Order: sequence, then C-alpha cells, then structure tokens
Amino acid sequence: MRALILGAVAALIAAAPALAGPVTLKANPVDADGRVTLGDLFDGAGGAANVVVGARNGPSVVFEAGQLQSLARQSGLDWANPTGLRRVVVRNAAMAPGAAVAPILETASAGPAAPAPARTPAPRLADRVISRNDIVEVAYVVGGVRLTISGRAEGNAAVGQRLAVRNLQSNRVIDAVATAPGQAVAGPSAQAARSNSQQLAAR
Repeated sequence: MRALILGAVAALIAAAPALAGPVTLKANPVDADGRVTLGDLFDGAGGAANVVVGARNGPSVVFEAGQLQSLARQSGLDWANPTGLRRVVVRNAAMAPGAAVAPILETASAGPAAPAPARTPAPRLADRVISRNDIVEVAYVVGGVRLTISGRAEGNAAVGQRLAVRNLQSNRVIDAVATAPGQAVAGPSAQAARSNSQQLAAR
C-alpha cells in the first residue's frame, strides 16, 4: 500500500508543470517566427520557454499585462510586474531596434519625465486629441518599414503638435507628433505631419 501511494505521488509530481520561479520581463521582447513564447517575453522562463502565448501577424503585437501574468502563472512562472505596466509590445526580431532604430526613436534619458523638446502652445480642449497619461501608439516609418510601440503621453497635444511619449518598456522618452486620438508618429514622418498641420492652419 505504501509503495502504491509513493508511486501516485511521484506520478503527480512528474505530470505537474515545472516551477521556474520568479521571472523578469525582457527590456525589448521580440520573436522571430510570428509565434510569441514565454521565452521571447521573459528571462528565466526555464522549461516553459517554448510555451506559445500568442501570434504576431504584423510588425508587432500588444499584450495586456494582466493577460501575460495569467498565462505565465498557468505555466508555473511568477511575473510580479514591479513597474506596473499596462501593456507589453512584442516586435518582429527582423525589425527589432537592436542597433539602428531604437536610438533614433528614443532619447537617451531614462530619468524623470522630460518635457517636450520644444515649447508649443497648449492645445484648446476642443482641439486636443491626446491628453496627459493617455496610452499612445507611436509609429516610425522609414524605407517602407513601419514600426510601432506603445507609450504614455507626457502632456496634451492637438493634431500636428509635438508630444513627449514615454516608452512603457524602456522608460525612455520619444519625441513624437500627434496625428489622431491615441496616435502619433516619430522620425521623418513627424516633421512631415507637423508641416502639413501648419499649412492647414494657415489657410
């Protein structure tokens, strides 16, 4: 009887998912094949690294932080989300800003919230399309390639106005231009969007 009980316990242990303990979200999550795994998202995923949690059909895919915590927990991983992120963006590894794009998109400062690089008139409430603390999708288009990240607005902006957006992953600040509610552009597209807005305002 004792041998049967010990055998049953051993079988249960073998069937249970291996606990990898606490894990840390990667600073710049990427995937290479459109299948997003726990190993793409977290350092220290261990035996759960190959568990698929989603699919990416474009340049990037966005996960809700609470959803990721639940998926990680189901595989025995514990992500505490210490910085209180609301969303996590996973990008195509082939377009990842490993050496070229990210420095263009983001400023080097990771300290306290930085003001917008240039002082612009505060938008009237009726004209405002982005308000402080809104979640904003920032697009960077170059050479026919479009990259997007999500960030938190550091101020208010109307269409065509410059706006500082803090990257939720790296905590760095992006110099962008508002284009629509919850939308902004950075890089060469930002200057074009600002110029078009000024031309329309002058008519």
